[in-house]
Amino acid sequence: MISWRLIVPAVLVAAAIAGCLTYFVTPTPPVEADQRLPPTSSDIKGPYTGTRTNIDQHPTADERAEAFLQAAKAILKRAPDAQASADANEPPIAGHIPLPRKRPIPLP
Repeated sequence: MISWRLIVPAVLVAAAIAGCLTYFVTPTPPVEADQRLPPTSSDIKGPYTGTRTNIDQHPTADERAEAFLQAAKAILKRAPDAQASADANEPPIAGHIPLPRKRPIPLP
């Protein structure tokens, strides 16, 4: 008689091979041409949001300069917050920094 140690792996391998053959042999269903996204509602469109409409063209030098200035203004606007955490008058740490000691295990 054949033991279960041989039957179980043999059945799993056979199922895996059958699944692979089914996956690779079965043709994919054709995609119908009339499957399109539903039209967007008109209330999504709003005022100018900063998105370029001329996608195929490269930005001009003026557009690049304007984008650079906007990014620089945003960075400089956050600069006071970044400087607030660093104290310029405090000297840097020099010397040995002791590590915390292990605490003893509390007894019950």
